[in-house]
Amino acid sequence: MPKGAVAISSAPPMDVHIVPHSLRFPIAVLLNLTLSASLYSITSDFRAGDLSSVSRSVNQWWEVIGLLGGKIAELAIGWYGDFDRVDVASLTYLSHMPTLYLLTTFYGIRPTTAAASLTIDVLAAYAPFYLLRPVSPFHNAEAPAKAVSNRSILNDWPISIFTTILAAGIHGFILYLSFVTWIPSFLVNYFDGVRDLSAAYSAALPFLIVGGLPLGWAAGKFIFTPATGAKPDLGDIRNSAFNPATATLTETVMYNLWGYSKRTRTLIKRTATVAALSGSYTWYQLYITIEGIEGYGAAGWASIWVVATALTGMAFWWVGNVEGFYTAYYVN
Repeated sequence: MPKGAVAISSAPPMDVHIVPHSLRFPIAVLLNLTLSASLYSITSDFRAGDLSSVSRSVNQWWEVIGLLGGKIAELAIGWYGDFDRVDVASLTYLSHMPTLYLLTTFYGIRPTTAAASLTIDVLAAYAPFYLLRPVSPFHNAEAPAKAVSNRSILNDWPISIFTTILAAGIHGFILYLSFVTWIPSFLVNYFDGVRDLSAAYSAALPFLIVGGLPLGWAAGKFIFTPATGAKPDLGDIRNSAFNPATATLTETVMYNLWGYSKRTRTLIKRTATVAALSGSYTWYQLYITIEGIEGYGAAGWASIWVVATALTGMAFWWVGNVEGFYTAYYVN
């Protein structure tokens, strides 16, 4: 194992073979809901008065079902997307953070309350996958070298630091650009209940980047690491064998639309997953659970993070295609 790499046990701590495949996802959902409810109950005194002061009553049956269904859908994306515990923890952080950031920045919610809520959500997502699914070779420094591509890159701390800062810088810049242009007036028009706009007027890019480092780390773990470690598959073989002179129209269209390497396909799918989940989760949470926020306003705030995610995915793709970047470290 390379110096500085962190070893993660690939096997779950319990023997999952005794659990039928058909029951594993329902058990994961039950564990998630139970742990989440327990932790929120335990920390209720610590968080008292903060979120309730800006939340609207959710008592319509469709609202309750929507919130519960959304949580199950999040877990389903992770489970059936074949994500491991590092993936789901990172994805949960990336999708839940925008809502809590808005509340701490413009609604006066204590940062400790937001941090506690985000920690609970991440732990509740992480725990079921920790118990029921082994960690993927991408996130396991002790996995066989042949299990992934570019093992030395995945275990290289300078590269991890670089991708973390890159993603944090992109998110910080998009946020800063929004703060100094359209966000203040947008919040006034579509967010009834905003308490303080000073953070937008006094925004400083370096502080936004530093504050976004945890997000950058999560983006690197969820997007960059699996894409970098992706092994060539049958799709790569078909792409290399593609002959436009003999291909059918359908084959030509598919090649032009999706004839990328496994690494690029993985990067696109994971970037799209973050953008879709963070955008939809942010919109739903703001519009349904926070008092005074209009649907258009929730969509506007969510769009900041969708754009930043898309640009981060493009930046990761560019980094991976810089001449010599992979070949300098390549280990098959």
